[in-house]
Amino acid sequence: MFCAASLIISCGQNQFFAGRNLPPSGLLNRVLIAEQNPSIASKGALPFVDAFYDIRHSFNNLIPAFSISGFSGALPLTIQNMPEEQTGAVYGAGDGSYTLVNYATEKTGSPVAIPGGLSTSVFIDRARDFVYAANDQTHFVSVVNIAGGRSALLYLPNAYTVSVNPGGSVALVFVQNSTQAAGTSSCIVANPTDNPGEDPSGTPPVPCGAPNGQFSVFSVVHLTAAQSTAAINNPYYLGAQDCEPQNLPQFCLFPVSTGASASFDHPVKALFSPDGSTAYILNCGPECGGTTASVTTIPLLPAALNTGVTGGSGIALVAQSNIAIPGGVTNGNFSGNTLYLAGQQLQSDGLFAGNLSVLNTENGQLTGTYSISDGAHNKMVFADENTLWIGSAQCQLGERYKQVQAGANIAYGCLTMFNTSTNSVLLDSYKGDATGIAAITGLDKVYTAEGGQVYIYNTADGSERSNANVSVSGTAADVAYMDGASDSDNTTY
Repeated sequence: MFCAASLIISCGQNQFFAGRNLPPSGLLNRVLIAEQNPSIASKGALPFVDAFYDIRHSFNNLIPAFSISGFSGALPLTIQNMPEEQTGAVYGAGDGSYTLVNYATEKTGSPVAIPGGLSTSVFIDRARDFVYAANDQTHFVSVVNIAGGRSALLYLPNAYTVSVNPGGSVALVFVQNSTQAAGTSSCIVANPTDNPGEDPSGTPPVPCGAPNGQFSVFSVVHLTAAQSTAAINNPYYLGAQDCEPQNLPQFCLFPVSTGASASFDHPVKALFSPDGSTAYILNCGPECGGTTASVTTIPLLPAALNTGVTGGSGIALVAQSNIAIPGGVTNGNFSGNTLYLAGQQLQSDGLFAGNLSVLNTENGQLTGTYSISDGAHNKMVFADENTLWIGSAQCQLGERYKQVQAGANIAYGCLTMFNTSTNSVLLDSYKGDATGIAAITGLDKVYTAEGGQVYIYNTADGSERSNANVSVSGTAADVAYMDGASDSDNTTY
């Protein structure tokens, strides 16, 4: 009896790597596609393709197409890819559905019901215990405790985006088009579990009321049983923005303070250092109507975290310092202690030009700035051959397209390949918004969703491969490598 060479565990076990089960399709390199309006009768589907052969059907043509069974969401928009957990989380923009996909069985589970209407931003922690979502229209932050079977709606005007660290212990919410001055403190400044509201010097608790609109960043906190009892019918418990449900609160929104050397200028997102010790807040600045683009650091110290709870626990977070990013910043991705930051810089003609800034987080110094695609940079992922791929939206409204109209022979597409070894930049031809990127690690290729269609590129030189056998009939909104080696193979994070 012989084992197939592609199965690297022991004979008789249908596993391929990292203890993962061989899926029903038998494919080892699957790319999931969030497809909108695949037919007149359906508003959404989740087909997947064989990224080894770049085909939608089985290599022997016995199976004409592969698809995740049980999906019923409308207009799937984003895929939060968690291959280590063999799970994907798909958000449907048409109906607000949030569907977990089991990569091992290639089926969907029961949709997670998110209260509060359609979300502008939604994330689940890797343990799949909590879902956090923001809605800037209804002004609610939704929290779903899947394990506990309960949910809450926290009121926050202009709640815009949420960011969650990999361990799920910090969940931050950002207020759209807001600024926060240095030295803006909440009631809780440190040591909240010993004596909430008391500072490190041991002075009496500070009287707390509702935040007065001067805060830009808030932290969702899961209360302990004692805190929940103390917060009954007090939505502003310890200076919270809101605590819900009021008859026995389970969650509160606490404002994030700024120290003397830190401020927020239109913050849009948080990135978390690989060691989990620091949150880096991306301040959009001029690109979002503000003044200064920067990165603000927040130490995730034990004294600032609520103990004895699961889920969000950043109860007394204080921002400490700002690092100016002249090229603008709306997105980023870590590689060790190097943080790659994408954004746009305002030009003298009123248009914006895309930039990639490279930040050494050990000394806070920029080591380089490079011209990349214009537009809102919503997608970033590392791939083979030391490449970083960056996708943007509305790149045709930037400085590059204006130069093309004036006769310049330059590329102005929404997809950028940046080589982190040579610092070389390659722009794709314009195909529309680049809304999804999946790095097919080990196979030296990248799948993208651009202009509503699926494309494939070689990481060695950025050249395009044939997509004839992976294209979709509907609109491709996002792509994800279901068999990625780690959860970092993800552009929705």
